[in-house]
Amino acid sequence: MFITCLDLEGVLVPEIWIAFAEAAGIPELRRTTRDEPDYGKLMQFRLAILKEHRLGIREIQKTIEAIEPLPGAKEFLDELRSSVQTIILSDTFEQFAAPLMKKLGQPTIMCNTLDVAPTGEITGYRMRCEKSKLATVRALQSIGYETIAAGDSFNDLAMIEASKAGFLFRAPDSIAAAHPEVPALAEYDELLSSIKNVING
Repeated sequence: MFITCLDLEGVLVPEIWIAFAEAAGIPELRRTTRDEPDYGKLMQFRLAILKEHRLGIREIQKTIEAIEPLPGAKEFLDELRSSVQTIILSDTFEQFAAPLMKKLGQPTIMCNTLDVAPTGEITGYRMRCEKSKLATVRALQSIGYETIAAGDSFNDLAMIEASKAGFLFRAPDSIAAAHPEVPALAEYDELLSSIKNVING
């Protein structure tokens, strides 16, 4: 039995922090997991900037409300889910993901959570578990699933490499070049076809 594990940002929806960086006029917040492999370091950097500019959850959620799935993403996901069980594994947060899941047809997502003060200030964050994407893939494998994984960033490589089949999808050239052993795809029909080929043997 197969189960597909997909990254969210950059694969199905635009990068939330980049959208917020543009909306808030703070270019430093454009930094993502494509640029920084250390997620803890990246989040501390983000939280410090938010505090400096006195920005919180409400401002970010307002930006998220205007974000739409990438062109063709929902159709791809609908077709994929009709063929194989699919889970979105993301390092984003429940408070960010909820409105986006509605726009994607309520797929299953496993992600993290933010600590938010009554004022709306984001005071911290809690990871679902250590190395959450890899840990989830390993857990699925332990209960009898073969996993297929796709993502675009440094934090997706572990789940991709641990799966029966894995793909980089619209990854930066630098990441694709550093991992030539992983097929790098750019179109949803390519990704869908590749996943179906794995499932069908």
